[in-house]
Amino acid sequence: MTPSSTPGPTAVRYDDDAMFSRIARRLLPLLFLCYIVAYLDRVNVGFAKLQMAAELEWSDAIYGFGAGIFFLGYFFFEVPSNLLLERFGARRWIARIMISWGIISSAFAFVDRIPWGPLPGWFGVEADAFGFYALRLLLGVAEAGFFPGIILYLTYWFPAARRARTVAWFMTAIAVANVVGGPLSGFIMNIFDGSGAWSGWRWLFVIEGIPSILMGVAVLRWLPDGPRQARWLSPRDCELVEHRLEADRAARAASTLVQGKEASHAGHDPATVKAAMTDRRVWALAFVYFAGTVSLYGVNFWMPTIIQELGIDRTAYFEIGLLSMIPWSIAGLAMVWAGAHSDRTGERRWHVAGALGLTATGLAVLSLVGHAIIPSLFGLVLVASGVLAFFATFWSLPTAFLQRSAAAAGIAWINSIGNLGGHFGPDLIGRVRAATGGTTGAFLALGTLAVLGAMVTLTVTKPSTVRSTPL
Repeated sequence: MTPSSTPGPTAVRYDDDAMFSRIARRLLPLLFLCYIVAYLDRVNVGFAKLQMAAELEWSDAIYGFGAGIFFLGYFFFEVPSNLLLERFGARRWIARIMISWGIISSAFAFVDRIPWGPLPGWFGVEADAFGFYALRLLLGVAEAGFFPGIILYLTYWFPAARRARTVAWFMTAIAVANVVGGPLSGFIMNIFDGSGAWSGWRWLFVIEGIPSILMGVAVLRWLPDGPRQARWLSPRDCELVEHRLEADRAARAASTLVQGKEASHAGHDPATVKAAMTDRRVWALAFVYFAGTVSLYGVNFWMPTIIQELGIDRTAYFEIGLLSMIPWSIAGLAMVWAGAHSDRTGERRWHVAGALGLTATGLAVLSLVGHAIIPSLFGLVLVASGVLAFFATFWSLPTAFLQRSAAAAGIAWINSIGNLGGHFGPDLIGRVRAATGGTTGAFLALGTLAVLGAMVTLTVTKPSTVRSTPL
């Protein structure tokens, strides 16, 4: 097959496949590693809790609130951060994010030793608990904009028909981070516990914070801001990418997500920050994303504790990490399959709704089986697979109608509102455990939200307006 000599919408698919595969090979490994170290720094507190909470005499309610308060900082700084990424460029802004959060993550080793002056007294909490809350909040502020920034960044390179698969491969970093991070965190806590008169959880934060700083330096060195800054793309390839994206935007301009409303010109789809923030589709999808993140982080931050309570020795951190690999390994495969299948068929809405339904089923299982190890692991597999399949396909919905500046603001707003679920999920489980000694009520509440999220997805979207051309 001979490639078309003129880049443009009529160029043959061989050109597209070869070029976009080359782009993916250049960008995704670096972004993948960035997300792995980012996610480790976000959730390693779940493993640190196994030792830290007992040493500092924290209740489940203190841990749950502190684990979730990360997302409040994320919420307030998400949209400004994404707009600044668009202004300063992906390379510099993503590097800034990674270096700052690596420093703050390492500072958790001194959570009970940082002098906060009169601030703990003003808030009526102990100094060590205040330090935990403050550092988690600052970590959220530092990391705000990273994930939606990457989603926005990928829209600079890949048209909609290729995006779910690309995002799925990128987001398998969540599964890999949990597969690798569980045993790694347990190994660090076991091996380094007592070294230099430090507990294992302190070493955990320091050792896992350093890679984020190093990856920030790597981003400055190797990540191009866009196709025109990529030295490994020829001018013809750059033109072809731009033609494909422009054709994609033209196709999206005539579509809408609101049932019963048919778009006749591009003005129906938001292209400005104000339009995005007032579009009810953005708010509806923010709730859907909230429903997914509630389950992801509610279970993720508590998974080491859930596994520990299945009869594992309380100090067998490495064994707990190995068992945590099982749900995330299977979930990673489910995520890749869901993204590829969604791109191959062009179907989006049922992939998203079905993933939330699978999540709700897993949560129902967890609420019913108590501490039985095999059924509990099965429930965790269903939850992990459901939420990762959800994240693999969800972002194909808002990027189907958000354009230009609206994309930066809309994606960040959906992500910031949705990620509040990361605060309420862990906090809810912590409060229920503190009040009742169990998690049944919390799992049922999370499952109900997942069902509602699936229903809103099917209500606010239309098959004809969120379907992409199958690959």
